[in-house]
Parts: sequence; structure tokens; C-alpha cells
Amino acid sequence: MQSMYDKEIVIEILKNIEWSIRVILKRSNEINSYEDFIKDDEGLTKLDSICMQFINIGEALKEIDKITSNKLLINYPGIDWKAAKGMRDVITHHYFDIDAEIVFETIQDKLPQLQKTINSVIMDLTVNDEKST
Repeated sequence: MQSMYDKEIVIEILKNIEWSIRVILKRSNEINSYEDFIKDDEGLTKLDSICMQFINIGEALKEIDKITSNKLLINYPGIDWKAAKGMRDVITHHYFDIDAEIVFETIQDKLPQLQKTINSVIMDLTVNDEKST
């Protein structure tokens, strides 16, 4: 059955999410605790740039939901998609309330699984697309 959305666009958005995840992991590589984010300007700069990538991820996830009429991400229940999109809202609308500890824990506890899942979705869409041609 042919889906009602453009898979190539969705795959491109997913690849952008995966890129943002890699950027976050690279920039947080030397961050060993949330205190490393807030101890000096360098840490704060990393926190700012990482938050920007979380905003990008949240926006991209919302765009995928819009394009797929909320029918794609729901097939991957291992991720709390609402929380992933919600983090974007918190960063965007309550920037001065950002908790470095939550950002650190999200990077440590949630990002590896999100990266794995995003790669699975890309693979599933690519394999399904190849099967249908």
C-alpha cells in the first residue's frame, strides 16, 4: 500500500534529526556532569548550542507528525515522542528556566535510544521504499 506522504522528505528530516543528535553527542563529549555546563562560559556556550539542536529535533519531529498525519512515529513506542517534542517547547518558551541537569540526563539517558530509533525509522522507510519499486 502506498503511503499518503512523501517518504523522501520524511527521510531527509530524519537524517537532519540524526545529524543534530550526533552534534549534541559530540559537543557534550567532555561534559561529565551537569555542573560542567554551568561552571564557565565554555560550558554555557555548549549548553546553548546543544539546546539549539534540541529545538531543531523537536521542530523536525513536529514536522514529521504533520507530514505523516501522526501515523509514523506512533509505530515506534520505545520513545516518548510527546516529551521529545515538548523539550523543544520548554527550551523555546522558557529558556531561562532550562535545567542543565535535565539537559545532561536527557543526553545521557534518552539520546542514544532516540538515535537508534531514528536510524531504524530511516532504515524501515528506505527498505520499504526499495520493496515498493
